[in-house]
Amino acid sequence: MYKLLIVEDDLIIAQGLQKHFEKYHYEVSCVENFENVLDDFIQYKPDLVLLDIHLPFFDGYYWCQEIRKISQVPIVFISSANENMNIVLAMNMGGDDFINKPFDLQVVQAKIQALLRRTYSFSKEFHLLSYQDVYLDLLQGKITYHQKELVLTKNELKILEFMFEHAEVIVSRVDLMDHLWDDHQFIDDNTLSVNMNRLRKKLEDIGLFNFIHTKKGLGYLLCLENI
Repeated sequence: MYKLLIVEDDLIIAQGLQKHFEKYHYEVSCVENFENVLDDFIQYKPDLVLLDIHLPFFDGYYWCQEIRKISQVPIVFISSANENMNIVLAMNMGGDDFINKPFDLQVVQAKIQALLRRTYSFSKEFHLLSYQDVYLDLLQGKITYHQKELVLTKNELKILEFMFEHAEVIVSRVDLMDHLWDDHQFIDDNTLSVNMNRLRKKLEDIGLFNFIHTKKGLGYLLCLENI
């Protein structure tokens, strides 16, 4: 069962979408606190987000950018602001599709089904990396260890993706920077250290102490053993 998060301040539209999709066996949640949309997203862990542009406090563009910092989950904008510039801006902010209001529920359903199928059905076996009892979900942007989950930023996810792919092998700082930034010529070397230190502290919150080891003069090593 796919989980949908509806971020729409028009109660009639939000409830109409929820009722329709629940009839087709989707699990649906509607945001009620529009000041903290990201909190709802993190707690609910949806497979797809339906996002209006005009919202209280912060607009949909803002929340799309915030979600994109931690997840690549599909985001579909729904809005009456259907001028070309709004559609282009929505896509540039990280949106995957744009549906104009007023809309036909069957059309919305068809678009969402197609997007979910493209996102998950064809990549199911490729988006989950594992190392011993630690699991890295590249689609949801999270790491799980002994039933404890941690939501990751974009850079944290990319660091761990590279480290998981080279588990128990020392990776150089240069190779890791190449993976993180296409052109790191103007990136301060300290930037990687800052990202790595922040990630290590967050990993400790779910019990992963000394998960990434520093090998002086060589690089980094992902390993659960104390080396």
